[in-house]
Amino acid sequence: MVTTRSASRAATPAPATSATDVTTPPPAKDGNNNKNSNSRSRGSRRQGAGWAHAPSRATLLWLAVSLPLVVWDTLYVLLRPLTMEGGALHWPLWVPYRLYGEIDRAYGWKAFRARNSFMAAQGWLNVVETALYLAYLWIYFARRRALGEEAGKGAGGGGGNKMTTTTRVVSGRPAAVAVLLTFSGAVMTLSKTVLYWLNEYFSGFDNIGHNSPRDLIFLWIIPNVGWLIFPAYMIYVMGGEIVEGLTAASAETSIKSE
Repeated sequence: MVTTRSASRAATPAPATSATDVTTPPPAKDGNNNKNSNSRSRGSRRQGAGWAHAPSRATLLWLAVSLPLVVWDTLYVLLRPLTMEGGALHWPLWVPYRLYGEIDRAYGWKAFRARNSFMAAQGWLNVVETALYLAYLWIYFARRRALGEEAGKGAGGGGGNKMTTTTRVVSGRPAAVAVLLTFSGAVMTLSKTVLYWLNEYFSGFDNIGHNSPRDLIFLWIIPNVGWLIFPAYMIYVMGGEIVEGLTAASAETSIKSE
């Protein structure tokens, strides 16, 4: 239609530049405008549909249960022999370890008198691991806000990844840091627990082999198996969110390069 109107006006005097003005704008300005427009569009997409994170109920429940237990266990190990039977700090907080030290001799006098360093080394790893989880919780509860957008796999309940307007999420760089912290902590927890179990296996079950099958199942396996299941779940969920974020970032990079 633009060419037709230009041709119909060709019989009458008109400025030479009118056809050019009607058809296309100058190339240089057009290119600059397109770049600015694309930049604004991409910026709006990043702001409007940015990557966000909210922990699942299972994650929050596990951290609420496991963190106090890990702190309790770590203090027992690092403060030995004061926390052991007969020690000044044993009663009342660490009285249950009298029984557990008989079930798992790594916690009892046998390993302590043998100067077995594995438990103490594991205790200091517990300190680092706990610090990572606490930093994650602090970032989430300090920076969370209501957002009715889709977040990563860890958000909401078990019915999918969609969030409602009442979902509390943390977004942007704080979300990335929070997910990285808890992913690292979960990897430490799972690796440390697997190492602990393998240490028993390759030592010929030196610390737990004296137990009856019933005691072993109910007083050692069941209390410890959660530190395999839930960290593995968190690694799967948080790892999936990290992959999602990296995938989205690489897609944006490819768009910019075009």
